[in-house]
Order: sequence, then C-alpha cells, then structure tokens
Amino acid sequence: MDPKTTITSGKAILGIEFGSTRIKAVLIDQENKPIAQGSHTWENQLVDGLWTYSIPAIWFGLQDCYADLRKNVLEKYEVEIETLAAIGISAMMHGYMAFNKEQRILVPFRTWRNTNTGKAAAELSKLFNYNIPLRWSISHLYQCILDNEEHVKDIDFLTTLAGYVHWQITGEKVIGVGDASGIIPVDPATKTYDATMVDKFDKLVAPKKYPWKLLDILPKSLNAGENAGFLTPDGATKLDISGHLKAGIPVCPPEGDAGTGMAATNSVKQRTGNVSAGTSSFSMIVLEKELSKPYETIDMVTTPDGSLVAMVHCNNCTSDINAWVKIFKEFMELTGQEVSMPKLYADLFNVAMKGDPDCGGLISYNYVSGEPVTGLDDGRPLFIRSANDKFNLANFMRTHLYGAIGVLKVGNDILLKEEKIKVDRITGHGGYFTTPGVGQRMLAAALNSPISVMETAGEGGAWGIALLASYVVNNPDKRNLADWLDKMVFAGNAGKEVIPTPEDVAGFDKYLENYKRGLTIEKAAVKAKK
Repeated sequence: MDPKTTITSGKAILGIEFGSTRIKAVLIDQENKPIAQGSHTWENQLVDGLWTYSIPAIWFGLQDCYADLRKNVLEKYEVEIETLAAIGISAMMHGYMAFNKEQRILVPFRTWRNTNTGKAAAELSKLFNYNIPLRWSISHLYQCILDNEEHVKDIDFLTTLAGYVHWQITGEKVIGVGDASGIIPVDPATKTYDATMVDKFDKLVAPKKYPWKLLDILPKSLNAGENAGFLTPDGATKLDISGHLKAGIPVCPPEGDAGTGMAATNSVKQRTGNVSAGTSSFSMIVLEKELSKPYETIDMVTTPDGSLVAMVHCNNCTSDINAWVKIFKEFMELTGQEVSMPKLYADLFNVAMKGDPDCGGLISYNYVSGEPVTGLDDGRPLFIRSANDKFNLANFMRTHLYGAIGVLKVGNDILLKEEKIKVDRITGHGGYFTTPGVGQRMLAAALNSPISVMETAGEGGAWGIALLASYVVNNPDKRNLADWLDKMVFAGNAGKEVIPTPEDVAGFDKYLENYKRGLTIEKAAVKAKK
C-alpha cells in the first residue's frame, strides 16, 4: 500500500515524543516505515530554582508539532489525516506532575533535570536497599514531604509527562511499565510497582496522615501491547486543532524515552543493549538476572515489556565537542574560508581516527553540568595536557571523543567487569554516531564490545513509540515484543558492526586511568568557581 493510500484508509500509525529540546512526531506505514514527520522546538524554564515546562507550553508544543506533521502530509501526499490505526505518546522519563481532584496541577512540572531531591533519594535508597536516582518521581514526592510542601495532602494523581498527556487525550490513568519503573521500582515478576517498596513507603509517611496511600495516586502500570484506551473527542481536539482528526483511535501505553530508545534500536531482548549519545548519554543493558547489589551509579529500570534493565545515565556528552567545533569554524571564517558544519564535524571526527590510542596523554572533561556518576554536583569543562604529551589535532579531537563517553565507561565497567554481565549486541544511536564509523570505534574501544549502528536509529524515540503503538494493532500472531521487533520491524537487520581492536581497547583503558587520576583537578576547578 502506498503512503497516500495508507493515510487515507486510516492505516497509518502516529508516534509523538516530548524530548528535552524538541517534540517530534513520526507517521509510519503498516510495514513500520516512516512516511511523514513533524516537530516543535522548545526549552525548559528555571522557575523558583526548579526546571520546568508550563502546561500551556506542553499543549502548544504538542499542537504545533502535530500541525507540522499535518503540513508535511499535505505537502507530500495532498491528503488530510482523518483517522489513524494507533497512536503512541512518549516523553522524557521521570519527574513530578501532581494533580488534585479537579485535575489542576498543584505545583509546576518538575523535570528529570532537577537535583533538589538528594536527601529524599538517599533516604529511600537506604530504606529500599535499592538505588533510587534523584530524578525519579518517588524522590520528588518524598522530597516534597520532607520539605513540608502544603500541596502534598491534596494529591489525587501523580504521573510523568507521558502519562499526563496520555491521560488528557484518553481519560485513562495508565503508564507503560518502562516509564512506571522511573516512578518507583517495578518488580519484573509482576510487571508493576514493587509491593514491598510501596508498603515501606506508605509506612514511612504514615505519621503525616495524608488522605491517600501511594497506589491510590499512581497510574496503573501496563505492559507493551496492552489496551491503554482510545482517543476521546476532547483528546482529538487537543491534538489536532484543525478538527480533522476523529476520536476512537487506540492509544498504546505511554512510555519514557528510554523505553522508546530500546524499541528503536531493537534492544528489548535479554543480553542486548543500546547507547544513546547526544547532549547527554545513557546506556541500557537488558539483564538476565538481578545485579548482586545496588550501585549508586546504576539505575534499574525495565524494557517496555517488563524485563530488568541496568541504566548508566550521564548528564554530559557532546556539548563540549560542539563548543570546540564552533571555535574551529570561527578560525576558518577568520581566514576567509567557508565550510559547512556537517563537513567540519566529519573532518574533525575523522582526523581523530589518526590519533594515538591513548590520546597521547591528553585529557578532556566534558562537564558542562554536574556528573553524579563521578561525584560532581557541578561542572567545569576542562582540557588538560602536560608539557611532554603529544599535542596535535588528531589527539586533541580523539581526547574529546573519548571524554564524551568517559563517564559512560566508568559506569559500564561495573556491569561488564565487576558484575560479569554478558551482552551479545550493543547498538549506538544519537549525534555522537553521525560520522560513519568514528563514534562506533571509540565506543567499541571504551566498552570492549562490538557496537552496531542502524540507519533507522536516527529516527529516534518518536519512531520507537510509533513501533509500540503498531505492536498493539499489528501483532496478529501474538508474538512477544522482542520477537515481534526482530521479525516484523528489523527482519534480521542488526546494522553495521564495528569490532574493537586490542590496541584501541588498551589505549582507552590507559586514557581512563589518566582520566580518573585527573578528576581531582576537575573537582578543584568546581570548588574554586563556587
């Protein structure tokens, strides 16, 4: 079926993801291939010391993104979107959105970026004997309780951004199990909130005498493929202000960006993993069993179908590289040379391939902001060299590429070396991998593991949530999610693989030794600037 007929017959599927800086919509056909897209750029705001997006910004962004998609469809196919086979909503994981019985938000949305929850996260981690990150919803809730915030007693519903938008367009208070695992830990056996931890939390806050218990205010956790409701008439109006989109469309369980990244890279099966590397970075390894103990640097979440995942989340990745590339562009303009940014990135990334495996002794810290994995609550980008180091362009670029994934390696060394986790395939996606072969080779050296990159991975999380929506309506054989992705979406395509060389692995290990020793310099810089 051609794209135009797919759209006019209502067989197309829509995925929308709210990222940190962009809301993106992807329309796919029955073969799960993208046929149209739209986007909206937005930025978070610092209000009263906390990072947030306003409710009006959420809805304007969604409507503008959908309008951009509609415009793309009209231009390409000269048809309107009247109905769809399914819809999926995704958003950045975690954070805190609390509502009263009148569906009014009680405090501005607190995003994953906020770090005011340190005391709560530490106390809950001890109580649960489980690492509870600062950005998880339960950390935000308990910090509000510790701070005696007045609104807590009035909470009727607590959810994530994806859960909020889904609720408003379907009327259903549900959440995908992957996003649920960023609210409070999920039990892989039951695919829902861990009952023991829920009970411990209720007992912990019982002296406050709130009129609710935790499960009273949380969305119901759903597995991938389960019925999560249908687009209501009001929801259709909220999504498409032109009035063409009809109600009654199935909507899949809302998911977080981590879960959609796993779907988009075919990394849902146990012993697979993916690395997302852009402005920030994170790796996700799907486990065969629990880790031997909790680690402060490793977050435990789940796949969209409830398998346990070890996540290493890093606040910084390519921002410092971007800053240096802009400096090189300024130099070229100063000498009267014109160059496109894509070519400049490609040239500088490729020259890094000629550098020494250990970067000639050079070290780069890409800490634009703090980095919890290495114990930094604030950041100062630093480039460090000694007089005898091999200071040339190739090593300079290579150290910045290494530095962008240095923290990621620190966290993954725990998994791969200490916990002896076995991984059959790791797939990379994001801007770090744009120049073919370069980021792949660096990450392969860092993790001492083959790294694959797929062309489709560039479609990102909006495509991932569209796939999860497709899974609801295009799975007649009732395959599990991993098998469905293998057979119906990727059809055996594992992407282009790069295998690490012994020289690169040894070089990155030597670089990391210098990197760890140099952290005292980074910490001193942070302290001196305060």
